[in-house]
Amino acid sequence: MGITEKINAIRSGVPALLVGDLSSIMNISRESLIDSLGLSRTTINRKAQHKQALSREESERVIGIQSLIGPVQSMVDMDNAPDFDAAKWLACWLTEPLPALAGKAPASYMDTVEGQKYIGNLLNMVQSGAYA
Repeated sequence: MGITEKINAIRSGVPALLVGDLSSIMNISRESLIDSLGLSRTTINRKAQHKQALSREESERVIGIQSLIGPVQSMVDMDNAPDFDAAKWLACWLTEPLPALAGKAPASYMDTVEGQKYIGNLLNMVQSGAYA
């Protein structure tokens, strides 16, 4: 998804059902994903039940975590590992405490756009070999 598509999706609001789809792709519980994004379970459940779109802020968080899968897939594509599942790897990596984050898990940064950018930059450093 290109930047223009992301902006348009955020502006119009992504379907609340995307949260469940994303949790399935990442192989994590829907509740864990909702919690790490700092979203209200009640609100997400209600909107999903009524097939409603998320607010801009909610959509931005969901699109943000979804956008982190691409850089991971790019790293793997360079290593030619066809059976690697970038979404599942990302979900696991997000829960592991990292020295670069003073022992915090990357998931603890997913509730804000700036936190997601910070984690995206950390993934870019991993990709470039600047951080091991």
